[in-house]
Amino acid sequence: MPKISVIMAVYNMQDPRILGKAVRSIQNQTYKDWELIICDDGSTDHTWETLKEIVRDDPRIFCIHHNKNHKAGYARNACIHAARGQYIAIMDADDLSDPNRLQKQYTYLKKHPNVAFVGCRGEFFIQNVGDDGELYWFCRHPKPKDFLFSLPFVHASLMFRQEVLRQTGGYDCSKRTVRVEDYELLLRLYQEGYDGKNLSEVLYYIRRDENQYRRRKYRYRFHEAYIKYQYFKKLGLMPKGMLYAAKPLLAGLVPVRLRTALQKKYYMRNVRKI
Repeated sequence: MPKISVIMAVYNMQDPRILGKAVRSIQNQTYKDWELIICDDGSTDHTWETLKEIVRDDPRIFCIHHNKNHKAGYARNACIHAARGQYIAIMDADDLSDPNRLQKQYTYLKKHPNVAFVGCRGEFFIQNVGDDGELYWFCRHPKPKDFLFSLPFVHASLMFRQEVLRQTGGYDCSKRTVRVEDYELLLRLYQEGYDGKNLSEVLYYIRRDENQYRRRKYRYRFHEAYIKYQYFKKLGLMPKGMLYAAKPLLAGLVPVRLRTALQKKYYMRNVRKI
């Protein structure tokens, strides 16, 4: 049995080279005792054919195929159900992992049995690592209050203990969590008493997508506001949390360019040095 199961949800990867690079970043890990489970969540393009080529070349990789799109949380849960590893690492299909990522996260969780999951510092890139260099907002020891402004973890950089995800039911796949299933999962874990940490090193690279805010429908902002309100209340973050819960709705009214510039300014000012 592999120690680590890396899980990846994919849907309509228009450029197979991007998917290939993401997979190779796992194949190039210094830690070798892993499996990679990829769920094609009902792609309507050539993604499934690309995955079949990838699987043929590496027996450590296997794929799950859905005939229709169920959204990312459902696809990740399918991967979690199939996972054999004691640890489950998330990986997005358009990002890259540093070669030492799995080794360092595995070592950390082995040394800290009371930590349920561990992430790391993330760095943005456009085409190649280093061509952007902006760091994701960072907090090494996130507390509930750190969820107020933004998610204090790079979700796709996380490695969980398998039993934590299975005992808590994994991702909530209800309609109210579409596009915010990662936020809901982590808030729920904190509400249930689990603890997460971040490694201070950059071990994960996030492909910058300048169009993500344009594609985000306003109803998904209602989902985010609802989830935040519910969990901020449970975590004792009210009344301050009320304003932060409403932030996604207010932010949706701000022009995209101005919103992006403000976020960059905030992140750079609030990166926490170790």
